[in-house]
Amino acid sequence: MEAASSYADLRKREAVSAKRLYAIDALCTPESPVTEVRRLTDVAVAAVTAGDGHVLDASHVIFPNGAITLVLILAESHLSIHTWPEENLIAVDLFSCGAIDGQRVLDELVAGLRLAAVRVAQLDRGSPQPHAGDVP
Repeated sequence: MEAASSYADLRKREAVSAKRLYAIDALCTPESPVTEVRRLTDVAVAAVTAGDGHVLDASHVIFPNGAITLVLILAESHLSIHTWPEENLIAVDLFSCGAIDGQRVLDELVAGLRLAAVRVAQLDRGSPQPHAGDVP
């Protein structure tokens, strides 16, 4: 994983780009690789890479019931995954800005994690950027 300092120019460009929160709620299937943190991390990193994102760091917690919270710090913001094995539930939040293809990341996650009953919500974040000719 590369140091955040190597993405200084990318972050400057993204400071004025659109920001979007993608939220997924879904059900895990018996084939979903969500009980092993290494497999979950591998799928998440691959999805970010497929969407032209850059993973800077990863952290996780495994709870006594087997639930996992995984967070990937991205040059383009972050991806978090939370599992509830007792409910077969998974929640994914991708906060993105800049050139990352958030929809591609989500598509890859849904396929790679073999999720069912997928619901996706999107929310634009940040201040609207003024355009030439707009009155302040």
